[in-house]
Amino acid sequence: MAVSWARRALARAGLAASRTFATEAKESEIVVEDLARRLSNVCEVSRSADVRKQHATDEGTERGMFPPDLVAFPSSTEDVSKVVEACTDLRVPMIATGALTSLEGHLRHLRGGLAIDVTKMSNILSVCAEDQTARVQAGVTRMQLNEYLRDTGLFFPVDPGADATLGGMAACRASGTNAVKYGTMRDVVGGLTAVLSGGRVVRCGGSGAARKSSTGYDLSALMVGSEGTLGVITELQVRLAGQPGATVAAVCPFETIEGAATCVAEIVQCGVPLARCELLDAVAISAVNEHSGLGLRELPTLFFEFTGSTESAVEGEAELAGSIVADHGGGPFKFSSTAEERSRLWRARHEAYWAALASRPGCRGVVTDVCVPLSKLAESISRAKSLASEVGLRAPTVGHVGDGNYHLLLLVDPANPDEVKAAKRVAMETGAHAIELGGTCSGEHGVGVGKLPLLEREHGRGALEAMVAIKRALDPHGLFNPGKIGSEAMFS
Repeated sequence: MAVSWARRALARAGLAASRTFATEAKESEIVVEDLARRLSNVCEVSRSADVRKQHATDEGTERGMFPPDLVAFPSSTEDVSKVVEACTDLRVPMIATGALTSLEGHLRHLRGGLAIDVTKMSNILSVCAEDQTARVQAGVTRMQLNEYLRDTGLFFPVDPGADATLGGMAACRASGTNAVKYGTMRDVVGGLTAVLSGGRVVRCGGSGAARKSSTGYDLSALMVGSEGTLGVITELQVRLAGQPGATVAAVCPFETIEGAATCVAEIVQCGVPLARCELLDAVAISAVNEHSGLGLRELPTLFFEFTGSTESAVEGEAELAGSIVADHGGGPFKFSSTAEERSRLWRARHEAYWAALASRPGCRGVVTDVCVPLSKLAESISRAKSLASEVGLRAPTVGHVGDGNYHLLLLVDPANPDEVKAAKRVAMETGAHAIELGGTCSGEHGVGVGKLPLLEREHGRGALEAMVAIKRALDPHGLFNPGKIGSEAMFS
């Protein structure tokens, strides 16, 4: 249980604070009880040990560490405002949580405090089909929104695989398989509502309905990717896309992963309008074959999707891509034109992470998330695979290679500290090499605590000092997701 914030809260109340452990624990308990009483009139609150542990557990290797002292379940922006106001008054740290699908330790409550669970904020507030926009609460998930949109001819295009909340996706600037065509959360969030320190409610981006604006600081862009360190996102105005008139999916094996990577770079350079372009190496193909019964050849394989207004246009794009594939020693194309076949194919791709985990029962995954220029993709993947091989770790590799983003899934026994340490070293070296190649250590998963050591190398000290200044301006007491982006922990 974190107690330093409790001592400060009691000191402001005029109560003396001894520094013995027993007294510190008692101080923390007093403040938690006070906060629980205040919040009980606002929303549901839980102090259950199981609920608290759940809200410190994500998809990473170190699960359930650093739990909160209390969990609140608001259902509106007004509720969140009151919760944040109470936490600010008592100087209690807080982290907003959603579907708990993050990978980089975003949910570690390093100073204890409160988890603000937004999953009860699950209302779709409005949809304007003519403008192709929707306004949603932060707890709406992408699958929920797409089910709601099913009969409108529209869909929400950002697809990270997991059924994450849109608030969490915005906070981490998520993307996924469709990013090569539709962009990331940065591109589809037109505006948002957030609660800042003291419970202040701000509406960023105006209504968010206009396609562009050149007025004022872009506060929406500042909040997107801030990982909950500046405030709590409570509503989003998102841009939707029209369902394409024709879609064709295809898989294509290659003898080498380098051949597949260089092929992708040439396809993009030739202007083929890819909707999706995913890479699975031979190890990943073996895992998905076992998990999803695909029966693909166990070779590095590209998964393509082509979309357009007519079947003839889509077929032309696929033929052009096919000729480039042949030039790089790939093929043959195996097409899936029916909706059922495509769904099965892409479901298997989305389940590749869980298929990889199932290939080594009881393991967890240390996942890299580098993104490099397409011209450097083959070199980056080759280096990453070599690093994993050197330490003897099984490492299925998957990626959204149409935009240079890929993941090494380093499978480790969480009870074996040597394996975990080796995997983290490989992840750090892979991230550092990506930065050397002109890329980034994280294309879509975010920083959390896992990528903090690489930020100075990627951005430079001056940029990190600017981030600290922004954090102090908007969160003067350092209560939103402390110890992460915007904190001194960024400086290596």
